[in-house]
Amino acid sequence: MDSLHSTMNQHVKGKHLSFEERVIIQTRLKDGCSIRAIARELGCSPSTISYEVRRGTVSLYHGKQKRYKADQGQSVYQINQRHCGRKSAFLKKAGFINYVIKHFFEDAGRLTFVPTVV
Repeated sequence: MDSLHSTMNQHVKGKHLSFEERVIIQTRLKDGCSIRAIARELGCSPSTISYEVRRGTVSLYHGKQKRYKADQGQSVYQINQRHCGRKSAFLKKAGFINYVIKHFFEDAGRLTFVPTVV
């Protein structure tokens, strides 16, 4: 299928693959198309397709057959997306904060500390 006659919108560079694009990858691989041909059709890099195929490949029939599945690629993408991004500084200091809270409340019975709100 020529990308000029495709009913899908052209892939924007720098954006993630959509589920529809993953379904196209699955279909084209099943039809025997090369990774470069699929990349040309979707308008993205062949390495993007290669990474996606590696990410979404599952073993079938007790590991004897390997196939790319679009839903597996999408679920791995969503899991990875949840874990990406900048980590909060609070999470790095959570151990120290828990230590202080634990020891403060253990000693709170012995102290007469009244916190003030500034």
